[in-house]
Amino acid sequence: MRAMWSGAVSFGLVSVPIKLYSATTNHDIRFHQVHGADGGRIRYKRTCTVCGEEVEYADIVKGYETEDGELVTLTETDLDSLPTATGHEIDVIEFVPAEQIDPLLFDKSYYLEPEAKAAKPYALLREALKETDRMAVVKVALRQRETLALLRVKDKAIVLQTMLWPDEVREPEFDILGTDVELRPQELQMAASLIESLGSDFDPTEFHDEYRDAVEELIEKKRTSGDTRPAPVAEKPDEDEADSMTDLLTALQRSVEAAKDDASAESGGSRRRRASASSGSSSDDSEKKTGTRKAATKKSTDDDAGEKPASRRRTRKPA
Repeated sequence: MRAMWSGAVSFGLVSVPIKLYSATTNHDIRFHQVHGADGGRIRYKRTCTVCGEEVEYADIVKGYETEDGELVTLTETDLDSLPTATGHEIDVIEFVPAEQIDPLLFDKSYYLEPEAKAAKPYALLREALKETDRMAVVKVALRQRETLALLRVKDKAIVLQTMLWPDEVREPEFDILGTDVELRPQELQMAASLIESLGSDFDPTEFHDEYRDAVEELIEKKRTSGDTRPAPVAEKPDEDEADSMTDLLTALQRSVEAAKDDASAESGGSRRRRASASSGSSSDDSEKKTGTRKAATKKSTDDDAGEKPASRRRTRKPA
């Protein structure tokens, strides 16, 4: 595992240097959206719902719509002005009985690994939590935001359990829950007997994701039966890129042809000048024509070369 954060747990005058590791991982099988015909990845453009135009990533800002329909936009400068938490201290606020913590408040779990010199205070905190059957309520800065969390014990490790804020937990506002229901003692006894008959100690290793197993089996079956094809390695250039390449090649081709014409004209003019002095006027006319072609060629080449920056501008895509 790779540590994602380092700091220290502080309670009283005791400080325990630690490293933070994610305690869970997601093993869901991820699929890509691809074109059924050739297997190419599907890409989506950022378009505006008002004007319908594609929007550059640099032109996108964060917006918040109020309940009365007003839109408030926040720029990067606005966001940079917000207070951020960057400390590396896990400050213990209080120790509370474990049974008072509603599991609905639990969010993400992280293992705390002590540094070598902190093995003893780490063990002291762990055993004290187990002995008193309490959890430590702490505040910690993760990803520049202050988060409410708990320190609890799992086997020989201390776990940092981030929590939802109380206002993020919904209340079960169901009218039917307030309905008076009459339960007879015999019914309660039978229900309790059924629960006892199915009672057992929880062992999470006895359970597994049957859906994921079925997906893996289906993928392996298709692979071994040859129902596969090579994944596309490179994407085809889009239309703008293709136009840009065409413009560039056209400009280069015209430049080469013009250079050949110039060389041929200059060679012919020299031969005519050496043949006879009486053809001087003809040579002058030829040189004038050659100069005209040079100017036309240069203008054509400059015009074509001038197209390239515009073509490149068209090929920029948002990140």
